[in-house]
Amino acid sequence: MEITLLTLRNMLADAAEIGAQTALTKAGLIKPWISKAEAFRRYGEKTVKRWIAEGQVKLRYPSINAVKKHINLEEIEAVNKAYNTPIYKHF
Repeated sequence: MEITLLTLRNMLADAAEIGAQTALTKAGLIKPWISKAEAFRRYGEKTVKRWIAEGQVKLRYPSINAVKKHINLEEIEAVNKAYNTPIYKHF
């Protein structure tokens, strides 16, 4: 399977976006975790529930004192990018 220039450009843009998000998280400018409700709002409730059921995304306690489970932002963004990239839809 040959990767088109457009697909390659989109893949590189996605990688750059995830890298920037990682840098912002490590710098403390954005939180590394989002709530399940926030994930539902961003990506759709059915989609997030499917990703959780498939094991693509895991609910975790972000700290020892946390009351509710959250989703790692990098993890869910990577899964979202994978599902929205045309090359992954053909497999």
